Amino acid sequence: MQRKITLGIEGMHCASCSARAEKALSQLKGVSEANVNLALEEAYIVYDDKQLTLADFKQAIEKLGFKVKETEADKESEQIRQMQVAKKKMGLSWLITALVLLLMIPDMVLGRAIISEQMDAWLMVILSLLAMIFPARQVYLSAYKAVKSGTANMDVLIAMGTIASLLAAPLSLFIKDIVANSFAGIAAMIISFHLTGRYLEAKAKGTASEEIRKLIGLGAKTAIVLEAGTEKEIPLSQLKVGDIFIVKPGAKIPTDGIVIKGNSLVDESMATGESLPVTKKPNDNVLGATINLDGYLEVQATKVGKETFLAQVIQMVSEAQHSKVPIQLLADKITAVFVPVVLCLVVIVFAVWMIFPDTMQNIASVIISVIPLQVPVKGLAAALMASIATLVIACPCALGLATPTALMVGSGLGAKKGILIRNGEALQRMRELNTMVFDKTGTLTNGIPQLIKTVCFQGTDKENRAIAASLEQASEHPLAMALVKGFELSELIAREDFISMPGKGVKGKINGKQYLLGNADFLQEEGIALPSFEDETLDYATQIGLATDRELLAWFYLADTIKDNAPQVIAELKGRGIKTIMISGDQTKTAIAIAEKCGIQEVLAPVLPGDKAMKIKELQSKDLIVGMVGDGINDAPALKQADIGFAMGLGTDIAIETADITLLRNDLKLIPLAIDLSQKTFAKIKQNLFWAFFYNLIAIPLAAFGVLHPVIAEMAMAFSSVTVVTNANLLKRKEN
Repeated sequence: MQRKITLGIEGMHCASCSARAEKALSQLKGVSEANVNLALEEAYIVYDDKQLTLADFKQAIEKLGFKVKETEADKESEQIRQMQVAKKKMGLSWLITALVLLLMIPDMVLGRAIISEQMDAWLMVILSLLAMIFPARQVYLSAYKAVKSGTANMDVLIAMGTIASLLAAPLSLFIKDIVANSFAGIAAMIISFHLTGRYLEAKAKGTASEEIRKLIGLGAKTAIVLEAGTEKEIPLSQLKVGDIFIVKPGAKIPTDGIVIKGNSLVDESMATGESLPVTKKPNDNVLGATINLDGYLEVQATKVGKETFLAQVIQMVSEAQHSKVPIQLLADKITAVFVPVVLCLVVIVFAVWMIFPDTMQNIASVIISVIPLQVPVKGLAAALMASIATLVIACPCALGLATPTALMVGSGLGAKKGILIRNGEALQRMRELNTMVFDKTGTLTNGIPQLIKTVCFQGTDKENRAIAASLEQASEHPLAMALVKGFELSELIAREDFISMPGKGVKGKINGKQYLLGNADFLQEEGIALPSFEDETLDYATQIGLATDRELLAWFYLADTIKDNAPQVIAELKGRGIKTIMISGDQTKTAIAIAEKCGIQEVLAPVLPGDKAMKIKELQSKDLIVGMVGDGINDAPALKQADIGFAMGLGTDIAIETADITLLRNDLKLIPLAIDLSQKTFAKIKQNLFWAFFYNLIAIPLAAFGVLHPVIAEMAMAFSSVTVVTNANLLKRKEN
């Protein structure tokens, strides 16, 4: 049986780390999908539970030198703990580095030593060694574990660079080209900037995942259940399906359920994004984590734990954040070979500086004449400087964070606004849509018939409506309910000798007088003469007649009405160059009338439910990128067939399950909003990938030609990672 699992992974620091973990998990027999997200520090795995267990995943991950975080509590608290630890390590490192700078600056600025040139250099070496052993110890342990497992990551590059700079001081005792003071403090400064980058990166990643943490924190922690008429507060984990719990004014509703007693206004904004509260009464459904505003409710639990609406929302957002957009595939391919290529490049850089020192010196001088960077040193010192700088600057962190951080922010913002994005591919594909197909009933229309016009031949509109409502007062037929709507029970008149004829109409006496209510065929069968009345604008409506046993009193015209914002949304999509089409099982005349009111020119009708997917496929065969919006069971195949399926959140579970995008409230305005979010999120992904590639493209050659000091290189590397995460978080500013 196929199962899904999300595992927290501790110890990943760069794209190479996440790529190694993903490769190791993917190679396990029984794994059909494995995505490792560096920004979330999690692995999302789809696997066969008959072939694999949690222990297998732990073994594969721990073999690489990482640690598995199993529980939800671990995952939620780990990010905060990591930020605190990173902050402490950064502070200690800079304290040590400050002492290094006290020794370094007098020599660099005044050309004087604090104690003596040799003593100052060795003190700096000792201080750098302290920084490497204590605050940066984890860097070297991670590098050791990576090498031991036969791979290489960012920590290997940092470790090699700092160790090389530290060893330069002892080498200066034997090689006159190397000046000890030039290298002695480099390791401490590289470590400090590296740990600062780690802290800022952890802080920025925490901001990126803020929305999903807010979702997790929305749920209630306890529930007040009724046991033999007595109130008892229990942990939410103990609540079972079928339990009856009470919700007092101002309290959160613990879990999904159905109201069995009470009336109240409920704030459902956390689920739908809709600010107006909703009235809840007996037999109405309520959602866990929504807020009971002013009344007392008794609710029977219908879903608990991972089956609740909030849990499903969190799961969908999490799956979207773990998915990958197609544009990321290029970055993944580069990341997989990045560190080994860099190590080879470092060897080449060192060799070329040693073999062709004059040539490299001349090239460096030309670069310096254009870009005012440091003057290169000579000989072995120059080769070491260039090699160390290349090692520390070529970290693939920015590449690994570029896509997932933007995806985290985008999907989190979507959930906040009532838009659930199922996967990253949908996010990228959405921006390419050029055709949108709308189901009619319940999507463009309200899905409930309404009385749109009354034509009276005898009596007044109010009198005739009251008679019709009185005849239909007990019926649950949609057309009957539309006639009764607007009347209080106290306003209706008692009926006698009531007879219902399914598919035709009803008969009954009111105040001793016989009345008929039904379609034209029924009235004619009863011998009622029907006066002619034609109105082409009402051709799509259902015509119901009210008559006495002798003459027609009125025609009632009932129809499903379009949603208020449908024309506006259709116009907005057209303005974006998106072609709009309506698909319906109704007769062509009815479908065209509704489409015209919405502003849609092309109509596919009548289309049987099973043929909707085929119609979508026909449109796709014309090289159209097709989106489908629907809400019913019969829309599910079409939603699946479409390039992007949009399910209205008040629709059926199967429609929501098969769609790529779920709109949590029945509001068409969320469609252009979702497209906007897709475009902005994808723009951030492209920007991040551009800067990550551009940074390496420029910085690595500068380092290789010896014009970029290793400390400056480490500053730039740390800054690049923070930049891409911060850039992703700018999405929030645009959306607020």
